[in-house]
Amino acid sequence: MLRFEDPIFLWLLCILPVLVLIRLIGWGRRHAKLKKLGDPELLKQLMPGISKYRPTVKFCLLLSALALLIVMLARPQMGSKISHDKRQGIETIICLDISNSMLAEDVVPSRLDKSKMLVENLVDNFTNDKIGLIVFAGDAFVQLPITSDYVSAKMFLQNITPGLIQTQGTNIADAIDLASKSFTQQNNVGRAIVVITDGENHEPGATEAAAAAKKKGINVFILGIGNTTGAPIPMGDGGYLKDHSGNTVMTALNENMCKELAQAGSGQYIHVDNTSDAEKTLNDDLTKLQKGDTSSVIYSEYDEQFQAVGILVILLLIIEICILEVKNPLLRNVMFFGKAFSMGKAAKSSQLGKTSILLLLLIVNSGLAFAQNDRTFIRQGNKLYRSQKWAQAETQYRKAISKNAKNTQALYNLGCALMMQQKDSMAMVQYQHAAQEETNVLRRSKSYHNMGVIMQNHREYAKAIECYKMALRCNPQDNETRYNLALCKKLLKNQPQKNNKDNKNNKNKNNKNKNKDQNNKNKNNEQDKNNKKNNDKDKNKQNQNEERNQDKMSKDNAEQLLNAAIQQEKATKQKMQKALSQPKSRSYEKNW
Repeated sequence: MLRFEDPIFLWLLCILPVLVLIRLIGWGRRHAKLKKLGDPELLKQLMPGISKYRPTVKFCLLLSALALLIVMLARPQMGSKISHDKRQGIETIICLDISNSMLAEDVVPSRLDKSKMLVENLVDNFTNDKIGLIVFAGDAFVQLPITSDYVSAKMFLQNITPGLIQTQGTNIADAIDLASKSFTQQNNVGRAIVVITDGENHEPGATEAAAAAKKKGINVFILGIGNTTGAPIPMGDGGYLKDHSGNTVMTALNENMCKELAQAGSGQYIHVDNTSDAEKTLNDDLTKLQKGDTSSVIYSEYDEQFQAVGILVILLLIIEICILEVKNPLLRNVMFFGKAFSMGKAAKSSQLGKTSILLLLLIVNSGLAFAQNDRTFIRQGNKLYRSQKWAQAETQYRKAISKNAKNTQALYNLGCALMMQQKDSMAMVQYQHAAQEETNVLRRSKSYHNMGVIMQNHREYAKAIECYKMALRCNPQDNETRYNLALCKKLLKNQPQKNNKDNKNNKNKNNKNKNKDQNNKNKNNEQDKNNKKNNDKDKNKQNQNEERNQDKMSKDNAEQLLNAAIQQEKATKQKMQKALSQPKSRSYEKNW
């Protein structure tokens, strides 16, 4: 199937009939002038070297070369864009832990880098299988939907850092649940979830999630990375991560929890160290799974055919050069178009000049065609973006960046695709790169504007204000950015007032609670005093009764003593309830 990437250039073919018309008009005028000189038959005898076919053939060759050159500008392509292929394989989703604890260096070079190397080698061993990628820390999200595009899988893998997820922790349960929902609907296909983690599970429900995956026919493999003795977590400033008490955090592999998850998920626990044993064991286990027909859609690029057209253009120009309007010494005995005649050096120079111009245009056009590979990916990404296929558009933009890492349009569009998928941290990185590489101030302002929108959505108004200011420095006429800047300034101004109001309300609430506790305390004291008076009164009465009758206790005194004991017991219960109702000190959340 033949198609053109830039069919708009084909409109230049309309010039060819105009050139033919001009040629015919010129030929007619020339013929009229010859008639004025005399009888045409007599003139032919006077000019025996002239051939009426030679100029026409040379004109047709030049016209054909020009037409093919226009076709080259339209970039002819062959091939099919989407090919459906059925393969025998399995479906595997990698759940990669990217919490701060994965930065520990008890495995060379680090837990996270070692995990990425392991996944990359695993992808290299896949042939007809599908793979997906999920990253998790305190939250989990799909980094790469399940696909057969291994090139995209490696590209996505290289961009994984702990900064992708702001919420720290290790929520293995959410990762397994999300992976269970990310498989295709294909039947009779072996499915596996490979969780790579250090096992520091700060969230409950991981065992239940693994058991639920097992019920769906999914095997859960746990790859525990690190050692059980513990290691510090290096930070960017050269120090180590510390907890809220100022102590250095030591992160250790929790093998017991990992083994429990593997058992619940009908998989296997594999310990990852500095050797390649874990990779071999995992490959052996995955090959044992049932292989089924995995119907996949593979996006393939059109093959450029401008090279073949260029060869035809060069061939036509060479033939046109060889057909001289003077006798060729090398072809003196070969007469293609009858006898020739000499037109002089000026005519030869004119012909060579025309041919040189066409050859120069051919070379320039070939260079442009080679340079537009990254633009092809961008155009395809834009089509997918307009169709709201954000993940597929992201793949095309990343391919464009792999061709030209400084293509600011690809960087900016990639940020937009990531932003539509709510991957704000990754989008910020792309917008920053686009702003650094962009030379056009208007385009640079768009990158800063979108960075401000992301900061504003996360309620980081101070950072959003700085981004909007940078955007306005590049494009002072942007009214939308100016409005967002004013809005962020207002929100930032109201933010501390709201905090003060909340603190004031909390303070008043605490004072009320204190007053309430004081009132309860006063009531209890008064009740204790009354109880004491009653006890003293009862004592006096008891003494009087004892004086009157020492061997016998009256019925009234016994009832009073019983009432006093009951009241004292009630007061004690009230004190116990008050002590239990006091708020407990809240423990700090972990950030690794």
